[in-house]
Amino acid sequence: MTSPAVPAASRVPEAVHRRRWAILGVLMLSLLIVVLDNSILNVAIKTISTPAPTGLGATQSELEWAINSYTLVFAGLLFTAGLLGDRLGRKKVLIGGLVVFGIGSALAAESGSPAQLIAFRALMGLGAAFVMPATLAVLMNVFEREEQPKAIGIWAGGVGLAIAIGPITGGLLLDHFWWGSVFLVNVPIVILAVVLMIALVPDSKDPKPGRIDLVGVALSIVGLVLLVYGIIQGGDEGDFSSPQVLATIAAGLAVLVAFVVYEKRSDHPSIDINYFRNKVFSAAIAAIALVFFALMGVTFFSVFYTQSVRGYSPLQTGALMLPLAVAQLIFAPRARLVVDKIGVRATTTGGLVLLAGMLAAFTILDADTPIWLLEVMFFLMGTGMAHVMTPTSVVIMQALPREKAGSASALSNTFRQVGGALGIAVLGSVLSTAYRGGIEDKLGLLPPGLRDTAGGSIEATLGVAEKIGPRAESLVGAANDSFLHAMHVTALWGAGIALISAVVTVLFLPGKVPATPAGAPGEAEKVGADH
Repeated sequence: MTSPAVPAASRVPEAVHRRRWAILGVLMLSLLIVVLDNSILNVAIKTISTPAPTGLGATQSELEWAINSYTLVFAGLLFTAGLLGDRLGRKKVLIGGLVVFGIGSALAAESGSPAQLIAFRALMGLGAAFVMPATLAVLMNVFEREEQPKAIGIWAGGVGLAIAIGPITGGLLLDHFWWGSVFLVNVPIVILAVVLMIALVPDSKDPKPGRIDLVGVALSIVGLVLLVYGIIQGGDEGDFSSPQVLATIAAGLAVLVAFVVYEKRSDHPSIDINYFRNKVFSAAIAAIALVFFALMGVTFFSVFYTQSVRGYSPLQTGALMLPLAVAQLIFAPRARLVVDKIGVRATTTGGLVLLAGMLAAFTILDADTPIWLLEVMFFLMGTGMAHVMTPTSVVIMQALPREKAGSASALSNTFRQVGGALGIAVLGSVLSTAYRGGIEDKLGLLPPGLRDTAGGSIEATLGVAEKIGPRAESLVGAANDSFLHAMHVTALWGAGIALISAVVTVLFLPGKVPATPAGAPGEAEKVGADH
C-alpha cells in the first residue's frame, strides 16, 4: 500500500511543492494567450476586412482561413504534441511552443496581405498545439493527488477568463492602435512566460513514450484542409455544384476515410478508432463538436452585425459579447448540481435546446432592434453552452476506462476545435452565398469590374460604396438589408445543427450520473498523466 506514495514523493519534490501555485500561475499565463488570441481575433475581423491602410481588405473566405488555418493546424497536431512532450520533456516542448507562437504573432502583426496573415496564423497554431496539452501535463506533475482537482478547476477557469477578456482587450487595442496590435500584444506575454517557466517549472517525461504517428497526422491535416477549403471556396463562389468545389470536398472526405482505415490498422494510432464503438462516448463527442460548429459560425457573423450594420466600435463589440462569457463563468461550475438533480441527458438536451432557440432568435434582429435584446440572447447562449460542455466533458471522461482518460481528453479537444473550424467554414459559406444572392441585383449601378468585388461581403460592398461617394448611398441600405437576410438564413442553419445535436444526446446520453462521483477526481488525474 505504501508503494504509490514513493513515486508521488519523487515526482513532486519539496522544492517544487512549495512553488506549485506560482508554477500554476505560469501555466495559466501560457494557456491564457493561446485562448485569448482567438477571442481577440473575433473582434478584429471586421477591421482586417476593411481595405488598406486601415486593414488588409480581406474577403470573407480569407477571414475564414485566417481563423481556420490556426484551428486546423492546432487540432491536427494535438496528439503529436502530446507524444513529443512525453518523449522530449514537457517543459522543453512547452517553451518551444511558446517561442513559435510568439514568432508567429510578431509576423502576423506585420502581415502585408491576407495570404501572409493566413500563413502566420498557421504558424501560431503550430506553437499553440504544443502549449495546451503540455500545460495540463506539467500541472499533474507538480500537484499532489488531493490538490489536483482544485488545480485543474483553476486551469480550466483560464479558458473562461480568456473568453471574457479577449473581446475587451481586442477592442481597446483597435481603438488606440492598428489592427496588427491584436497579435503583437502576445509577444511581451510570451517573453514573460518563457522567462518565468525557465526559472520555476520543473521538467518531466514519460518513461515509456508512445511512437509518433506521422502518417496519421499527415492524413488528418491534409483531409481537413481539403474539406474546409472546398467548403469555403463553394461559399466564396456562391456555387457548391462546380466541379472544382465538389472535387476538393470529395478529395478531403476520401483522405479522411483513408485516415480512419489507417488508424484502425496502425499499432500506434493518433486516434484509437475503437473508442467510437462506445455510443455514449461518441454522442458526447458529437455534441461538443456540433455545439462549437453552431457557436463559432454565429460568433463569426455577429461581429459583422454589431460593427457593420449597427456601427459599434471594436471595443463596444467586445463589451457586447461579454454576457456570453460571463454566463459560462457563472454556470459552468454549477452545471454538475443540475446534473445531480435531473441527469446528464436532460441537462445537456435542455442546454442544446436553449442554444438552438437563441440562434433562431437572431432572425428577429434588424438594423434598429434594441441592443439589450442581443445582450439577453448572448447571456442565454452562454447559459446553454455551460450546461452542455460540463456534463459532456464528464461523460467523455467516464465513458472510457480510467487508463484511457488522457486520450479521451485529447479527442474532446480535437473535435471541439474541428467542429469550430467547420462551423466557420460551413456557416460562413452559407452567409457568403446568401449575401451574394441578395446583393447581386443591386450592383447594377457599379462598373462591371467592381461588381464581383462588391458582392463578396458587406464590408466589400461598403468599401466600394465609400469610394464612389454619394451616388452609391442606396447601395449602403441594400448591403445592410442583404446582410440581415443572410444572417437570418445562417442563424437558422446554426439552430438546426444545435437541434440535431439535441436529438443525438436524447438518444444516446445516459439519464443519470454514475453512482460513484468520487471517481471523477481520479479521471481528472489521468488526463495529465496520460498527456
